[in-house]
Amino acid sequence: MCGVRRASICDAVPEADVARLATAAMDGVAKPNETIIEEAGPATAFFNVTSGTVRLYKLLPDGRRQITGFATMGDFLGLAASGNYAVTAQAIDTVRYCRFSHARLRTLIHDIPLMERQLLSFATAELATAHEQMLLLGRKSARERVASFLMTRSRLSCAHRQSATHFILPMARGDIADYLGMTIETVVRTLKKLRDEGMIEVANTRDVIIIDSISLRRLADCQAGFEPGRG
Repeated sequence: MCGVRRASICDAVPEADVARLATAAMDGVAKPNETIIEEAGPATAFFNVTSGTVRLYKLLPDGRRQITGFATMGDFLGLAASGNYAVTAQAIDTVRYCRFSHARLRTLIHDIPLMERQLLSFATAELATAHEQMLLLGRKSARERVASFLMTRSRLSCAHRQSATHFILPMARGDIADYLGMTIETVVRTLKKLRDEGMIEVANTRDVIIIDSISLRRLADCQAGFEPGRG
């Protein structure tokens, strides 16, 4: 079984059923910018990301893009309340995944009730993330949004048993801007501001080092004081 089992829905599968789960899955690879799931397309399969990073987004009628999140190792894609996918899932870098057809996974869930609980847990986590995104876009300033994003990436790095203070941002500045509801220029300017304030160091466009995690966390939690005109 793949190395992300403990971080995914597969963790609910008893050892005796692991081989059966492996038989139900199809391995896949998506190249950078390749679409894995298309918004409004028929929801016929679930996907478990085993490596790489995926951008999840919706398009407005005028063509503008709103990124709703980023999926990475262990994340589950394709949960749909209706018969169609709610968002587009597109590879940022090379992404590897396991693909389960709805029909085969439904059979497994019926036979292994713990998998249903795990799916519910994933759905609950997605709802919590959606609420956080609403707060991020609706109330936080530009500095608070970028600080929140960096702290989220820090927690993710830690969850993957990597450094919480030194990590890679696989997504481009445009992706970050579309996620935070900002312009690319504002993202770049805000990162420079946080660097000048001694909170972070950006060695290159992807390599981030958190220097002052306490101040960055306070800013992300909106405890650094309100500053009119910022945002």
